[in-house]
Amino acid sequence: MSQVLAIFGAGSGLGTALARRFGKEGFSVALVARNADRLQALADGLAAEGIDATAFPTDLSDPANAAPVVEAIKDSKGRIDVVSYQPLPGGTAFVPATDLDAERLSHWVNLFLLTPVAIAHTVLPEMTARGTGGFIVAGGFTAADPQPFISGIGPAMAGIRNFVHSLHGEIADSGVYAGVVTLSALIKHSEAYNAISPEQLAEITGGTTGMDVIDPVDLAETYWRLYTDRNQIEYRFPAPNAH
Repeated sequence: MSQVLAIFGAGSGLGTALARRFGKEGFSVALVARNADRLQALADGLAAEGIDATAFPTDLSDPANAAPVVEAIKDSKGRIDVVSYQPLPGGTAFVPATDLDAERLSHWVNLFLLTPVAIAHTVLPEMTARGTGGFIVAGGFTAADPQPFISGIGPAMAGIRNFVHSLHGEIADSGVYAGVVTLSALIKHSEAYNAISPEQLAEITGGTTGMDVIDPVDLAETYWRLYTDRNQIEYRFPAPNAH
């Protein structure tokens, strides 16, 4: 039976690159995202490249969907060996902390904190019993570096970052890796990147304090290294003080 990578928040950037990188190692891939048509097109494209990929359309903003989609993946593929949780939607607006209220925050808490915790709770018992596995979450820089006027998703991502750091210390000795990838960058070829005009891209990335652009192929290689080396809890791009 092939090992299985489950990509939650699969898309044209990092999700596709991860499927190719882990598929190169013989992994079967489960693709999870909300848009069924786009997800199936992604699965078909990967299948044409010889990668065993299956679409599991699911709305990750509802934590109640976590356990059912995990069970659907296991029913189809037999197991889950590695989880990559990365719902990084394009167009997510930052909100000043003074404007943030509980109703607006609850959506982001569901998507970025409660759903991945629910997934972890569902997959970890089998991983620890087998003595191998991985659980990797991607988040944005405001989770690690809170700043004025750009709150909103940051508090929710800070919560899952805290959870993964704690989780790593509890399960590492069992052979299961937990890690977090914190990005202050646009992912090339992602939906968010593709939605930006050349003029907007130049404005976002220009100057000495502009945002970086990262190649998803390079990022997927970093994921593979994190999973196989298992000696780094958090990867940050760019590294702090890189600018």
